[in-house]
Parts: sequence; structure tokens; C-alpha cells
Amino acid sequence: MTDLDAERAFRRFFDSHHADLSRLAYLVTGESGIADDLAADAFTEVWRHWARVRAADSPLAYARGIVTNLARQWIKKQTRERHGMLRLGLLRRDRSEPDTPAVLDVRAALSKLPVRRRECVVLRYAFDVPEREVAEILGISVGAVKSQTSRGAAQLSTFLQDSPIELGLGGRHA
Repeated sequence: MTDLDAERAFRRFFDSHHADLSRLAYLVTGESGIADDLAADAFTEVWRHWARVRAADSPLAYARGIVTNLARQWIKKQTRERHGMLRLGLLRRDRSEPDTPAVLDVRAALSKLPVRRRECVVLRYAFDVPEREVAEILGISVGAVKSQTSRGAAQLSTFLQDSPIELGLGGRHA
């Protein structure tokens, strides 16, 4: 394959999957402003390793794995920064009010889930990725995907029970 052919193939891949990978980053992080940046960073990595990505069984799974890893790193960085500011007294928490307000939408509910659980739920339900592929993307076992997805769906159901949004998460089996 010539360099021009590789570039064209990458451009087709980018055009086909940019919106979905950006949406994945958004649903995992809950931050619209960072989602496109993470997707762009992921595509930079995909391009750097394009020969390996193209040769993979599922180039899209490979790219999704990069996005979820970048999102996880971003979340960890935000958490470290927030904890540092709390220790310095730059952010104050009003201890008389609950830390988490009532959940009004799916984004807020997703943000309450642990990162790994959120990744499993988002990949399974928002992107309809099969369990085996989710396991490959996240580098965990299929059993862990099943467990995390089930627990995440149950938590979302609890979080959203008073919400008017109808999700239909409960009856999904792989």
C-alpha cells in the first residue's frame, strides 16, 4: 500500500468514525468540551500506528480502546487536580448539603458511575458493542464486562427511577 493509499484509507476511517468516537469520549467523561479533543488525540494515535490499526481484527475496537484510555487518563487527571485544590482549601464543600444533587438526566447519572462501569455501559448500550469486543477494548474479561454492565445498568436504573427519561436498560442480554 502506498502512502497515498494509506492516507486515503485513514481519511475514510476518520470520516466514518469521528462522530462516534467523540460521542464515546463525551459519554465517558461527561464533558462536551473535552470530547472532541480526546477524539482528535485518539485519531493522532491511530494515524501514528495506522499500519497496526488497519491490520487489527477490528480497527474500530482499537480506536475505541484508545479513546477510553485517553478518557480514563483525563478523568484521573481531573480527580487529582480537584483533590489537590481541596487539600489547598481552594474549593470548599458545603457539608450541610448532599455532595450529589438529584439526578435529572442520563449524563448526570452516568457521571456517578465508576469509570470502568461507565465505560462498559456506554460501549454496550450507547454503541451496541458486543461484550467480547468491549472486553478487548478495555482489556478485561468478558465476565467482568457482564458484571460491570449489569451493575452499571442497575445503578442507572436506581439513579433514574424518578426521572421521566425511559431508558430500557434492564432487558438487554448478550
